[in-house]
Amino acid sequence: MKQTVLPGVVLDEDDLEITYILASGPGGQNVNKVATAAQLRFNLLNAQGIPERIRLKALELAGTRATRDGAIVITGRRFRSQQRNREDVIQRLIELIRQAAHRPAFRVATRPGRAARQRRLDGKAHRAGIKQNRRVRSDD
Repeated sequence: MKQTVLPGVVLDEDDLEITYILASGPGGQNVNKVATAAQLRFNLLNAQGIPERIRLKALELAGTRATRDGAIVITGRRFRSQQRNREDVIQRLIELIRQAAHRPAFRVATRPGRAARQRRLDGKAHRAGIKQNRRVRSDD
């Protein structure tokens, strides 16, 4: 099954490798018997449907979750059920890809206008005058 993350970015469920491992945390005796934590492994470099720019940025954003061979490993153990942990790791992967796809807005550097510079200087002069009036004058 394919899931559209963004226009032009498709995540194929066949590329996801999800295994279940024992999780620590709440769950009572059940935590020692049932593998509820989900571990998602997504080979980003071999994935189809993800542009090269997004792949490189996603690997950079993944940090320590990225392996040397270009796979991203996300472990989810927030919830007590396998299904919710599975949905959680998939959602976190999608969020990582969306973050990688985001392009910051292009900003054109501008300089302050003449009136803005004058207002700044007038404000500085006003503050200097206030501080000057606070000084104790010695009449010699």
